[in-house]
Amino acid sequence: MSLLARPLRAAVCAVLLLSGCLVAGPAAAGESGCAHGRALRYVVTFDRGTPEAAARAEIEDACGTTTVYYPQIAVAVATSGDPGFGGRIGLDRAFSAQAERLAAQRADVKPQPVRATLPATDPAKVPAADLSGQQWDMRMIGAAHGPDSPAGRRDVVVGVLDSGIDPAHPDLTGALDRGDSAGCLTGAPDRSPSAWAPTTSVHGTHVAGIIAAADDGHGVTGVAPGVSVASVKVIDDRGYADPEAAVCGLMWAAARHMRLTNSSFFVNPWTLSCIRGHDRGVVREVLARAVEYSTSAGTLNVAAATNEAVDLTPSARSGARGPGNGCEALPAGLRDVVAVSAVGPDRVKAGYSSYGLGVIDVTAPGGEAGGCVLSTVPGGYAPLCGTSMAAPHVTGALALLASAAPEAGPRQLRRTLEAGAAPMACPADYDLTGDGLQDAYCAGYEGYNGFYGHGLVTVPAPAAPAGGPDPAR
Repeated sequence: MSLLARPLRAAVCAVLLLSGCLVAGPAAAGESGCAHGRALRYVVTFDRGTPEAAARAEIEDACGTTTVYYPQIAVAVATSGDPGFGGRIGLDRAFSAQAERLAAQRADVKPQPVRATLPATDPAKVPAADLSGQQWDMRMIGAAHGPDSPAGRRDVVVGVLDSGIDPAHPDLTGALDRGDSAGCLTGAPDRSPSAWAPTTSVHGTHVAGIIAAADDGHGVTGVAPGVSVASVKVIDDRGYADPEAAVCGLMWAAARHMRLTNSSFFVNPWTLSCIRGHDRGVVREVLARAVEYSTSAGTLNVAAATNEAVDLTPSARSGARGPGNGCEALPAGLRDVVAVSAVGPDRVKAGYSSYGLGVIDVTAPGGEAGGCVLSTVPGGYAPLCGTSMAAPHVTGALALLASAAPEAGPRQLRRTLEAGAAPMACPADYDLTGDGLQDAYCAGYEGYNGFYGHGLVTVPAPAAPAGGPDPAR
């Protein structure tokens, strides 16, 4: 499951993971030895500096068609109907999430989920009551709202890499940057509204509301209600975030000079993070290149730690960020990404939240059953729980920092965020089920540990970063 939300009610859950379609282009035609079956998408890596013409030629020779090539990171998205395409390119360089899922389906056929559609948002019918009293999460992180509270600047754009943002929701319509919005499901950005609007999932609208819902006395209010959010659709109607979509989203955010992105998902096709092999290496490589490039271009990326309750601690032997016990969340586990765990209303790590010393940077409210995070959904408001909800609290806090310090780059923003977090010690007893056994082990000390990183994000943020432009720009 790539959507990192744990819905409070089955009715909400039903719209999060629904069937969709595979978008692919035609296979190369008329080439000797090329088969012509179902066209599937692939991500393909090349040596850095490879010219676009050379990349396209190699893909064509392998019986594929190039959808898009990102020369900055030497990564292409291609389609092919030939099952041998990946082998011709090299299994250490080409990967298809679609092919992986098809193989899994043949091995274990499961019934297709029931399709659902989102209710159309009629602004006149969205509840107008002030729901701020139910926003325990905002009070926990010190997000005070009102005329004298920091709200952020509209020229600070946050890319919400997710399932789409409802453009008609009254709490979001003023914050939504339509010009910077794009759909990335094919691996290439599509700026048409139909490509970036939500279709069957409330997830992206919920995440966007936590960041930037209007402070207007109606509904809910986001952490940074004065900033802008761009809908960058990377999650399809079944809840999948494929690597080509994630790469497209990160590269689009960098190209549009967005200050921040929020990734409340992990990259599919796997249902667990604890996977290794050549395919995993390709996916990690393309995402790492995209994150590295976007960071160098001035975009700071925030990601949810996943809801798998697994230990993401890197291997002690390598001393580097990466899978230690075989588990790694992507993109949250990448070096330049701010990884966020979740706490419930009791300020204790939520049972579902993944964790890991050297991976988790900060923590934020994600909620637990009976105390989820209330935010915007098409047609109104709903509570959801998950690290999906924790991450945008951090992104909102960073958006306020970016508003206060226009020249600050990713490294300065990150340092200031971590310095302003409220330290949280490891729990003395983490027996959530009451069976006498510890449900997870927290390594580290109060100032930095595997459950909470540097601590609980705080808003209003501390003093803005000082100094000139960030060297990461």
